Amino acid sequence: MAKIDLDAMSIEEVAELRDLATDKLAEKVAARRAELEAELEKLAQHDKPARKSQVAVPAAKPRKSQENGASGATGEAAKKTDEVKEPVAKAA
Repeated sequence: MAKIDLDAMSIEEVAELRDLATDKLAEKVAARRAELEAELEKLAQHDKPARKSQVAVPAAKPRKSQENGASGATGEAAKKTDEVKEPVAKAA
């Protein structure tokens, strides 16, 4: 890149250089943004089927009869209910 002696330039020349540099930067940013958006669109085409398969099915809530231990073994039913609720709470 060419060296520019800013000290030798007038205020107007430095201001014009700044404006040109700002315009060039905006142009390069816009071009790069367009490239990245195009790449993201290509990637999104491959991402859509994967998203559908990754959707988690909500866990079934235990019935009141199981919570109250109406199934017969009160201690066992309570333990199973706690085991079911704990992973659901972590996933949410």
